[in-house]
Amino acid sequence: MQTRSFIHPHAVLMLRRALLGGLALVALVPAARGSNAWLGWMPLWLVLMPACALWVAEGLPLPRLATRVVHRGGPRRVQARRLRA
Repeated sequence: MQTRSFIHPHAVLMLRRALLGGLALVALVPAARGSNAWLGWMPLWLVLMPACALWVAEGLPLPRLATRVVHRGGPRRVQARRLRA
């Protein structure tokens, strides 16, 4: 499948390497699964941010969210209330 890339192919290659390196770090180094006082949650910066950047660089479509709202036909009913004794 041919995807159109918006940035230079070498930058896409660097993003792929950063993503794979971040995945390896998070999988193999327990300290990379924690949090840092300056950076915050490390897997966010090591895995999720490179993955999002690669997603945008590859020009992939956004994931489909539930766009349909299911409306069941029929009249709305009033909720029953308890009687106070």
